[in-house]
Amino acid sequence: MRIEDFTCWVVEHEPMPSFAWRSGLPSTASDSPQGVPRKAVIRMRTDAGIEGAAEFGKGDGVADTVRRRFASFVGENPLMTERMWHLVWEMDRIEEFPIHTTGALDLLCWDVKSKASGLPVHQLVGGGGTEIPAYASTVTWATLDDYERHIRQCVDIGFKAFKLHAWGDLAADIELSRKLRQWVGPDADLMYDGSAGFDYVDALKLGRALEAEGFLWYEEPMREHYVGHYARLRDKLSVPILAAETSDGAHWNMASWIEAGALDMVRISAALKGGITGSMKIAHMAESFGMRAQVHGMGHANAQLCAAVTNNDYYEQLVINEDQIAGLADLGDLAVVDGKLNVASGPGIAPDFDWDEIEATARTRIDIDADGIREEQRP
Repeated sequence: MRIEDFTCWVVEHEPMPSFAWRSGLPSTASDSPQGVPRKAVIRMRTDAGIEGAAEFGKGDGVADTVRRRFASFVGENPLMTERMWHLVWEMDRIEEFPIHTTGALDLLCWDVKSKASGLPVHQLVGGGGTEIPAYASTVTWATLDDYERHIRQCVDIGFKAFKLHAWGDLAADIELSRKLRQWVGPDADLMYDGSAGFDYVDALKLGRALEAEGFLWYEEPMREHYVGHYARLRDKLSVPILAAETSDGAHWNMASWIEAGALDMVRISAALKGGITGSMKIAHMAESFGMRAQVHGMGHANAQLCAAVTNNDYYEQLVINEDQIAGLADLGDLAVVDGKLNVASGPGIAPDFDWDEIEATARTRIDIDADGIREEQRP
């Protein structure tokens, strides 16, 4: 099998419901100068008549990578996923690709490989189980009352695990963490995500409060530039540290974190760890050290990762507002019902795309084949 061509469309799309993160971080916003969110949809066609397809946020940035580099992959065999993955990382040596683009080609190749075999990705790369418990991953709401109202709604529809994205205020976040335990009871799994909002001193104070409430993990309390601070924090706390979410370098970087004793659980993610291939490398390495590999983020590719490995606990489901929470059971292949996701077992990663609609609404189209690159900008 050989890759014949790529087409990349940049498409404006409806934004998610608006929400906030902790103090200091931008709230939901578009990466488009026009203020309208854009996604990139990439189609990869092969000489076997099988197409791989995937969509990505930060559409203009992904399109730039496709524009400049994907011509090198025309003629390659997409079933050779290990070779294709390493070709991308060889380019990364001189490019320093944005972290969210390093797995783009890998997802296209696994989509083709899954369709060619007639098997779901999770069975091709492992197969740990398709019924995955989900945790309700909050946005940052304005008040304690807002948190309580939304958390109780999540309890009512079956969630038994909850992760806080809080305010980034030490005293307020400690109070919220204690309240969360009161609201959901002693048996629920609780997590806290600091979104890198604290220095070492405050991270330690907050960690001790989470420890007292029996949290399952303490996620990214500090920026991930200095591993030494994480190693010191882990030595002082018994609550498990989950880190290395945003650090670049896939399994090579994760090996440094493990070697430094800087975490208890690792992150895998189709978007941030080099696609399916990079995530599986990390998951297996973590397992050899007796560590869990927690899947970060939602979506079809991350759902496949959840079903592929046995050392992940949950599927992450963002919860935003009352209407969105009430609609979680109506998300098709990604429906969360009674606190669980049943991962799709058909071939391919994502549902079929409406190519006519994408073509009609695209603001940019880039075509790449053996004859070269052609681009069309549309008003």
